[in-house]
Amino acid sequence: MPDSVTVRAVAGDLWVITPGDAPSVLDDDPGIDVAVLEVAGGHLSWSVLTEPAPPTAVIDDVTSAQDWVWALYGEAVALALAEPAVALAPAEPGGSVHEVEYRPARPRLAANVRRLAFALWAARWWPASTIDAIPALDDALLDRDIAGLVDDCESVVAGADAVLMAVPPRSAGNSARAEDYALAAGTATAVRAGTLVLARGTGGTDWRRCPPGLIDASERAVSWEVQRVAGTTSVRVAVVGAPNLAGAVATHLRPRATVAGADPVHTADVELHLIGDTWVGDTDAPPGSEQGVTVNVYLPGFGGNLHPALGGRDVRDRIRDLARQRLQRAAAPDSDDDSDVPLLAEIDAAASESDF
Repeated sequence: MPDSVTVRAVAGDLWVITPGDAPSVLDDDPGIDVAVLEVAGGHLSWSVLTEPAPPTAVIDDVTSAQDWVWALYGEAVALALAEPAVALAPAEPGGSVHEVEYRPARPRLAANVRRLAFALWAARWWPASTIDAIPALDDALLDRDIAGLVDDCESVVAGADAVLMAVPPRSAGNSARAEDYALAAGTATAVRAGTLVLARGTGGTDWRRCPPGLIDASERAVSWEVQRVAGTTSVRVAVVGAPNLAGAVATHLRPRATVAGADPVHTADVELHLIGDTWVGDTDAPPGSEQGVTVNVYLPGFGGNLHPALGGRDVRDRIRDLARQRLQRAAAPDSDDDSDVPLLAEIDAAASESDF
């Protein structure tokens, strides 16, 4: 853990405290690994893929932020914000970044603030997957985790406009097991007599394109097949639903898919329907589909204009690894380490993993 942080004014009354090259809410397009917490007078952010470290703080109201700055970063940082002319030594020639001692006055509070940010992040980005045997976190337990941590961190989050995230509820009732999907993912679907299968494949989804609880997070969740029958070429798309997804899904939450062949300019849009626990749809094949297609799953109006590199396969793999590591630790939590105590929802998921 660093023994110093940088403190700088970036514009008017806007200040940034950071342990280095870490993500902040000032970034144009934060990655899916970034946990953000709204706090009194500003925002805190971390990458969940890094070891426990100081958050990056973006402060727009120094007076409101001072109590938690002292608690989370230490006296030297609080003084640098209150009396920068006194506390900050001259920066390097041509620079404006100042190194300040990092020594939190309340380390336990700092750990709980990070846990709260992680719990809120997990409500959106936890990579629940039947195929990859990563169980979903129980919504009720996660809400309980968040409520308890909000109470523990009241001195930090008090006055923030919004702490809790609205997460679409997952439907219960799906008892499918991981091995069933591992065998089924990517295999050919049943076809009518006289149907010629020209190509088939599997892939994953960009998690940023759909809200949680709709799509399995695996890189094998999406399967497609290009078929030729009666002089017509079509594409069938199947997407494994998220764990525990069952029953009716509101119309505005039903995902769609775009299908592109060799010519990416001409695409087809597919309406997906939930059949059992799988989203399925068919469309006429776009030009150049005979050699294979690219399928992108999305929810209309969700996600916005996104930078492809920040939600790609590499970071998704790292988040899956993180989830597995946390579940392993949650199965046998270390009572002597209170810096990153597993959430109740993680402990419950780890206990149920053998049945998943």
